[in-house]
Amino acid sequence: MGRRWRPHGGAVVVAVLGVAWLATAAAADRGLSLAAAAAPEGMGVVRNSTGRSGDGSSYHHVWPKMELGWRIVLGSLIGFFGAAFGSVGGVGGGGIFVPMLALIIGFDPKSSTAMSKCMIMGASVSTVYYNLKLRHPTLDMPLIDYDLALLMQPMLMLGVSIGVIFNVIFPDWLVTALLIILFLVTSTKAFLKGVETWKKETITHREAAKRQDQICQDPEHATTIQAEGAAAADTKAPSDVATSFLKNVYWKEFGLLAFVWVAFLALQIAKNYTASCSILYWVLNSLQIPVSAGVTMYEAHGLMTGKRVISSKGSQQTTLKLRQLFVYSLFGIIAGLVGGLLGLGGGFIMGPLFLELGIHPQVSSATATFAMMFSSSMSVVEYYLLHRFPVPYAAYFVAVAFIAAIVGQHCVKKLIDWLGRASLIIFILASMIFLSAICLGGVGISNIIHKMERHQYMGFEDLCKYGA
Repeated sequence: MGRRWRPHGGAVVVAVLGVAWLATAAAADRGLSLAAAAAPEGMGVVRNSTGRSGDGSSYHHVWPKMELGWRIVLGSLIGFFGAAFGSVGGVGGGGIFVPMLALIIGFDPKSSTAMSKCMIMGASVSTVYYNLKLRHPTLDMPLIDYDLALLMQPMLMLGVSIGVIFNVIFPDWLVTALLIILFLVTSTKAFLKGVETWKKETITHREAAKRQDQICQDPEHATTIQAEGAAAADTKAPSDVATSFLKNVYWKEFGLLAFVWVAFLALQIAKNYTASCSILYWVLNSLQIPVSAGVTMYEAHGLMTGKRVISSKGSQQTTLKLRQLFVYSLFGIIAGLVGGLLGLGGGFIMGPLFLELGIHPQVSSATATFAMMFSSSMSVVEYYLLHRFPVPYAAYFVAVAFIAAIVGQHCVKKLIDWLGRASLIIFILASMIFLSAICLGGVGISNIIHKMERHQYMGFEDLCKYGA
């Protein structure tokens, strides 16, 4: 993949991962209001007044008391399995976390969104650390495609900022409808892609079985074929051979992504201390464009000139044309826009998108999770500064998601190595997206019915008058 700048020390990666682990908030002012369920009756809660709504009334964040009971046990089990399968599929699991935190644990909608981001961050950090030790299943490169991440991630974060604005403006019924339609379409496409990959794997297994039958029927050529197979096995670097994660880090690309992370975080924090729709507010918003576009154009120029390649495409890799790079960047913005609009991680869009681009399922999941680590940790830091969640509760669920992601990655990887079918990742991805559509869609529809019964306003919001 061209020349790489590789320092000898690992302090940079350890420091960034440490910040992502210790930080505890979000680019979304409203978050995902679909989970607007009240705290269950009879449950002790702590109400934390942190802002004012549009009509001037104080908004109260509902934070349940942290005590052992059936709610936290059931929530922990759902969170564990959501993080385990979400990390494998590369989607994070936000579509499972938000309803669980609101309906079972009893958090208010805004706090549920913030807590969900904490869990996504915990799962993504542990997954990235796990994947940093692995190599590509068939190619001599890391499991994470840094060039693909560098091309998509800046545009993804720009799209998230745009989507957050739409999230504030759009009514809940429209957000719910878009969520259900989008998730059903993407889950269907992912499932069909999984079926296609499964069929290809079946053909490959049959061909391998035929070769084995030939060896048994023609013993004269057995020694030659076995020798060729051994030589081929020696030349490949299978993903189950773990190496030092420092050797799998492309430091230059990692540093550029960290720069985008820091720049966006600084702009988001500064924007929180300015009046909505003021000149400074729009100036800070506009500054995100040169940051994201500059890094993406740098990567795009290398891909156009042939100095860099998306190596995970293997034999399909070619010098990309301007039109292709424009489409890829546009998809990155759309993925972020949808993620910001719906209050979810971009993995729900990036995962299926990478698969459509012909990326190996394991690489697709690892790269999508790598990108989510930056966006989710930035959100968590901002939510922490805005005091949007209780730190003890967040620390507990981050630990649950962190452990669950490692367990999920390890178990599914062993299963893939045993069955020889990476298509399992695609089926898990499709299942998580579909389940998220059911959970979030059901909660959203319930919320809409509740508002209709109370004759509440269900139109578009005014961004300049919207309160925290």
